[in-house]
Amino acid sequence: MKALHKIGIGLVVSVFAALPLCADAINTGGAKSEVNIVAITMFLIFVLGTLFITYLSSKRSISTSGFYTAGGNITGLQNGTAIAGDYMSAASFLGITALVFSSGFDGLIYSVGWLVGWPIVLFLIAEKFRNLGKFTFADITAYRLEAKPIRTISAVSALSVIVFYLIAQMVGAGQLIQVLFGLPYGVAVVLVGVLMICYVAFGGMYATTWVQIIKAIMLLGGATFMAIMVLYLTKFDLAYYFQQAISHHPQGDTIMKPGVLLSNPVSALSLGLALMFGTAGLPHILMRFFTVKDAKEARKSVFYATGFIGYFYILTFILGFGAIALLYGNPEFTNPDGSYNGAANMIAISLAEVLGGNILLGFISAVAFATILAVVSGLAISGAGAISHDLFVNVIKDGKCDPKLEMKVTKGATIFLGVLAIALGFLFEKQNVAFMVGLAFAIAASVNFPILLLSIYWKNLTTKGAFWGGLIGLVVVLTLVVLSPSIWVKIFGFEEAIFPLDYPALFTMPLTFIAIFIISKLDGSKRAEIDRSGFEAQDFRAQSGIGISEAVAH
Repeated sequence: MKALHKIGIGLVVSVFAALPLCADAINTGGAKSEVNIVAITMFLIFVLGTLFITYLSSKRSISTSGFYTAGGNITGLQNGTAIAGDYMSAASFLGITALVFSSGFDGLIYSVGWLVGWPIVLFLIAEKFRNLGKFTFADITAYRLEAKPIRTISAVSALSVIVFYLIAQMVGAGQLIQVLFGLPYGVAVVLVGVLMICYVAFGGMYATTWVQIIKAIMLLGGATFMAIMVLYLTKFDLAYYFQQAISHHPQGDTIMKPGVLLSNPVSALSLGLALMFGTAGLPHILMRFFTVKDAKEARKSVFYATGFIGYFYILTFILGFGAIALLYGNPEFTNPDGSYNGAANMIAISLAEVLGGNILLGFISAVAFATILAVVSGLAISGAGAISHDLFVNVIKDGKCDPKLEMKVTKGATIFLGVLAIALGFLFEKQNVAFMVGLAFAIAASVNFPILLLSIYWKNLTTKGAFWGGLIGLVVVLTLVVLSPSIWVKIFGFEEAIFPLDYPALFTMPLTFIAIFIISKLDGSKRAEIDRSGFEAQDFRAQSGIGISEAVAH
């Protein structure tokens, strides 16, 4: 433990030692010629504040319960705010604003898909999830099934989601900081990875929770101010507001119609299913339900999170159309032919500069970076749990492991994930980050969600059905993604994709359900009898909450 703390101190020192190199980096190939002092100052304040929280949290993260779930002492409001902070990623803030800016009304398909998934979590998942589990997503799926195979497939699937999500966040972080702070892409990626390791390895879930809460408050506050300024400049008149957007956008009134972004209805439906049901299968989001003391607080968490997230997506809608009204036609942002001349994903940042000058630009830039740190911290702690709690303790050690050894493995897994995230950030620098996020949701919807739902509600589910059905779903979804236009054509260079859709959830999610159903029904083994007979006891605990792990006093 002392060695880890020394490593952590060294990592923090190296981060802040690297920051003064910013000016030199700019003069040797940085993407921006000026350093935004306001942005860097606010970023440093955020980092120092959250590192101080991490230091205070380190004593609460000594035990496995303290590290994975903050001892179950987080309230429903705090957890709901943290969930919102974890879920409202930079892809949501920057990406959806940019999609609305470029495609108009149709850009809201992502925000609608992500938001609609929360009632599913509220009514089908949250309460039973808290009553049945302890630390990770695999605790639920392995409750009455054979531990080794089920935890293996659950952990592999969870890590697949986490890795693709991490790639998107790391690449997005590198590109964002490269543009905003003038730091080279590589320095930015290393910076995010090091800070992620510090937050998670030393502060655990408690520090991660407060990083996410602070980030959620900053993001909602900043976006709210921007939305009010947009409405003020358009006279708080929605008719005038939309008319300005229509008159300025090159596509005219087409931006008020659906079918611009995704003209193929099958592709739109497949993407919608991935976003909606993928939400209910994201391991880093589901893990947050173990941080509250009981099912009642878990329901409150979802209620508050849904409210905050829904409000946030309303703000991105206002900001997207506001950017059309205020940036198009502005000589600073428009080419002679009327097209936008800036970076597409930086629309929200450009809008902040127009609305509030350098101060608001600096604040929103720091918020965008804080957003990435909060999300990668949640991903890292979930991934560390899958590696240590599921694979090491319950598969390799057969559930018999000294808690101190588990904590060492957990923190080692955190460092490993941080290094892996940095490496993947370099490897996938040129890839489409939105596609990576969509892939993570497609895997979650196609594998995690079917296994989780059936393990909770279907008494005939067997170990063979869950394992082989989940494996079939995982292999098929990854295969179809490789054969899709985004990989087969854009990366491998073939003229035509073998599978025509980028998001295969419309086909792979039903396939997983069908495979699990058929294999479970045909399973006549002795293990299958044990699996089926254990459903009544599991359902009683899921409904009543009797026997759940209690919150740990601090």
